[in-house]
Amino acid sequence: MTDTPRREGADHPSGFTHLDGSGAARMVDVSQKAVSARTATAAGRVLLGPEAVAALRGGEVPKGDALAVARIAGIQAAKRTPDLVPLCHPIAVHGVDVDLTVVDEGVEIRATVRTADRTGVEMEALTCVMAAALGLVDMVKAIDPGAEVTGVRVEEKTGGRKGHWRRGD
Repeated sequence: MTDTPRREGADHPSGFTHLDGSGAARMVDVSQKAVSARTATAAGRVLLGPEAVAALRGGEVPKGDALAVARIAGIQAAKRTPDLVPLCHPIAVHGVDVDLTVVDEGVEIRATVRTADRTGVEMEALTCVMAAALGLVDMVKAIDPGAEVTGVRVEEKTGGRKGHWRRGD
């Protein structure tokens, strides 16, 4: 072991930033990166049958307010992402918005996570959407055991070295 900080991609011949010289996984050192405002928006869906959609629309889910539980699950997960994703840096999560929209096919989930830190929040946004989806599935599984989480993806990000990116641009 050495105390010398590693430069991004400098140790492995492939240039992959998360591999050391021997090919072992490592966490990239971001201590020299500038702090900047960053956002990431992710989206996904929970596909549900008509009975579950009707229960959500009517506020008649036996376990309670499924959308509120899903929203809180997403917010909690965004803050705990480094505990779930091994090489993810712990960062200060400064804001999380989770929107859940009941549609005829189920529930659309959209999450935006904000920070001012040295690395982006794409993983936090994705984790937020997944946890919100799982929270929702848990709340409606008695009504619809066939609930399906699908289409989870990053839609947009801002900040950092690469600046603004939007899906489809």
